[in-house]
Amino acid sequence: MSKTKVMIIGSGNIGTDLMIKIRDTSERLEVAAVIGIDPDSEGLAMARESGFETSHEGIDGAERLAIWDDVQIVFDATSAAAHPRHNEACRKTGKQMVDLTPAAIGPYCVPVVNMTEHLGEPNVNMVTCGGQATIPIVHAVRRVSESVPFAEIVASVSSKSAGPGTRANIDEFTQTTARGIEIVGGAEHGKAIIILNPAEPPMLMRDTIYTLSLGADEKDIEESIADMIKDVQRYVPGYRLKQDVQFERFGIDRKLNIPGYGETAGLKTSVFLEVEGAGHFLPKYSGNLDIMTSAALGTGERIAELKYGVAA
Repeated sequence: MSKTKVMIIGSGNIGTDLMIKIRDTSERLEVAAVIGIDPDSEGLAMARESGFETSHEGIDGAERLAIWDDVQIVFDATSAAAHPRHNEACRKTGKQMVDLTPAAIGPYCVPVVNMTEHLGEPNVNMVTCGGQATIPIVHAVRRVSESVPFAEIVASVSSKSAGPGTRANIDEFTQTTARGIEIVGGAEHGKAIIILNPAEPPMLMRDTIYTLSLGADEKDIEESIADMIKDVQRYVPGYRLKQDVQFERFGIDRKLNIPGYGETAGLKTSVFLEVEGAGHFLPKYSGNLDIMTSAALGTGERIAELKYGVAA
């Protein structure tokens, strides 16, 4: 059975992990080429060993490859600054782009929340690793509430799992994640913080989500979060609660003061997550990268099925 040919731009940690995931697990996608800018990168070496076309001359080198015309989906695992040029090249030749950078040129896509809403778009954005881990929880609270006036997430990852691309995108990470919390998660106001933790041995990704909601009770929220975690675990088995969901009510006589937002009343929900990676290429503590590549893989496979008619 014919598979959809894909190209990965970016031969760093994220691009290499995605390459291995597609090579070893995908029934719909086939890696045609891997593109980088460092001729000595480990990712390009592994791609060559796997028999894939490669170029170390970026998007210009990609366009010169004979396989370029056969590629239907392009995954961008580079940086927010580089993405616009890659997007332009793909749009000119009608290629579908799945963006793993925080550039956010295309609409945000979080598979368990809005997988099918934007698959007809020429560019879909995977938000950020923190967004992929936390936006599902914000949405889980929002879908059983009248409203979520405020949501804040704190993503703490091992500094060893944050490569040059991640570090170059810190500002874009916080901005894009906060917007994703609002647009996809459904919060009226979103805030995002990332912490690179240098602890040894390296820690697993930890995510803390705080929401302030109106019009829902603890039981409904707890059940909605439990269902959402099961949904995410279908493609990220190491996604789990670190402890029980916690609740605290604030009323007119005891308001919650949120810095930068103000005093308000409602139900505060605190969710503490841990994300362990699958270990395809990256160490298992790099759950932050694993959830990103897993989400991108799932999105690419769904595009192949719906847009190009490739069945499993």
